[in-house]
Amino acid sequence: MLRSLLARLDRRFPAPVAEAHCDGPCGVYDPASARIAAEAVLSMTKKILALEVPDPSDKAAYVKYHNSFARYVAIKEEEAHVAKTELLVLWTDFIKPHHVEANPELHDIFWKAAKECSYAKVEVSLEHAEALMGHIEKIHDIFWSLKNREVTYYTAS
Repeated sequence: MLRSLLARLDRRFPAPVAEAHCDGPCGVYDPASARIAAEAVLSMTKKILALEVPDPSDKAAYVKYHNSFARYVAIKEEEAHVAKTELLVLWTDFIKPHHVEANPELHDIFWKAAKECSYAKVEVSLEHAEALMGHIEKIHDIFWSLKNREVTYYTAS
């Protein structure tokens, strides 16, 4: 009986639909989280490329090298995934058709940024890491223009 009454009330007074990146109605979006993760990808890429392979006969140096290499790669992989996730959430949950009408290149920029995240995981490429940062800067600029706000793009490193 109670269920029947609640179902009738729900049909008569339905709750409004809420949409947000976390399936809650917070409505908080910001490309900064993708930028921070992408900066970590760039930083780890630079660190990997700067590593000097020691003489294999120096066991302590060789172990230290492999430890650093493994840690840098793990962080690069994880942060590339975080950046991709943050970008995809922003793209699929925040961006609406009228945003794309005002910025026809928007889907292409997001797609390229997501692809750069994948390349950053597969390769140790300074070019891809820097390209990712470039796409995120474009997304930052468009995102804040959609909100009619001027927010300076900056990097932490």
